[in-house]
Amino acid sequence: MIKLGIIGVGRWGPNLLRNFSYMEDVKVEMVCDIDANRLIQIAARFPGVTTTKIPEEILKNKNLDITVISTPISSHFRYAMQALETGHHVFVEKPLAASSSECNQMIDLAEKKHVILFVGHTFKYNASVMAAKEYIGNGELGKIYLIDATRTNFGPVRYDTNALWDLASHDISIFSYWLNDNPKSVSARGACYLNKQIEDVVYATFEYGDGTIAHVHSSWLNPRKIREITVVGEKKMLVWNDMNLSESIRIYNCGFDKDDYYQDTFDSFRLSIREGDVIIPKIRLNEPLLKECEHFIECVKAGVKPLTDGRDGLNVIKVLEAATKSIKSQSRIVLID
Repeated sequence: MIKLGIIGVGRWGPNLLRNFSYMEDVKVEMVCDIDANRLIQIAARFPGVTTTKIPEEILKNKNLDITVISTPISSHFRYAMQALETGHHVFVEKPLAASSSECNQMIDLAEKKHVILFVGHTFKYNASVMAAKEYIGNGELGKIYLIDATRTNFGPVRYDTNALWDLASHDISIFSYWLNDNPKSVSARGACYLNKQIEDVVYATFEYGDGTIAHVHSSWLNPRKIREITVVGEKKMLVWNDMNLSESIRIYNCGFDKDDYYQDTFDSFRLSIREGDVIIPKIRLNEPLLKECEHFIECVKAGVKPLTDGRDGLNVIKVLEAATKSIKSQSRIVLID
């Protein structure tokens, strides 16, 4: 029986608690939160779980196998390092840490202790995102020209991080998953309307080594909740809409074909528009968070590298750092290490 403790059961932590609690061969032994009322609610719903307001009762507990961290970003590094030092496998909600330096230290310690460091990039476990990856990877869309993502909502407003780190981190993770690559440069712009030091709206453009451009609009200052990504390929185009559960993916057989008739001069070059069928593939939807938790436990049992390991988390943090640097320097292009 794998025993784990969860630190942070505010907004997202209860979902982790629910999924881990319902899994076979897993027992949630302890839950920690600074909110006493929250702990009372957890104790009533999960009577077999011990509650505490002291994180160290989980972090230094050698009877536990796993620490799950779902707290503000500023505490990720501190809690993860303590849990890793104890010898726990560690599950950290995204983003992995507040800096790439912190990520590297976490990765090094996990390797030294021979334990798994896992980051919660949930969308990589989403059935429709995985299906879109297959269409992109098998060449059905042709060469990918550009990707355009919108992730907006009216709140909830964060006070510990901005819209880039909170929302765009999802899309950065998805882009790299679909393209099997990380961006080489970024230009970003953000604006602070609700809080002076926290960008509640961000626009970022990433360029990949093969010339693919990916753009993100992230904001919690928008009247509509939108979770949509358009992928424009040389042959076809794909739209992923996370808000449309019955039609989460649409494939458009449209594009531009060269007209071979005009070949004599540059002035005579023409492109003809091709508009074909729209295909809506049938996708058996899943609960991404459950899939993610199951994958983590499977990796712990088998001692194998997860899909979203520490280095995957590090790659996203590097991109976020570069985009932040671009925002602070009037949107200049910043190279990504």
